Amino acid sequence: MAGKEIAMMNPTAENHETRQGIAASRVFPHAPEDWTPAIAEEMARAEGIELSDDHWEAVRGLQEYFARHEGAPSINMRELHDALDERFHARGGIKALYLMFPGGPIAQGCRIAGLKAPYLATDTSFGSVS
Repeated sequence: MAGKEIAMMNPTAENHETRQGIAASRVFPHAPEDWTPAIAEEMARAEGIELSDDHWEAVRGLQEYFARHEGAPSINMRELHDALDERFHARGGIKALYLMFPGGPIAQGCRIAGLKAPYLATDTSFGSVS
């Protein structure tokens, strides 16, 4: 799918944030339509997570992955897991992501990113440390 242009899912999330002068790290061009960073902060707080720049990068990565695979019959858990691991390789990879998202970088990360986690992501034997 190299070179495929990804449509912006939620221009409001990007425009609202950039109008307020928020850093580029808080711009989410592929966010679901009903999602905002404020909703993500509220959800994270309810789960005991204080969102850092790395958390926001993971949220953006999840949203981008889902946007690239929009229309696919299903999201491949292994591919998503590997994509996150690669994106965070320099920061400790998937191990760092599990420290950031103790409920699982895919299951908990998808909830905070406003995405429906793939089938089996919420299985306690895969995708979480709690």
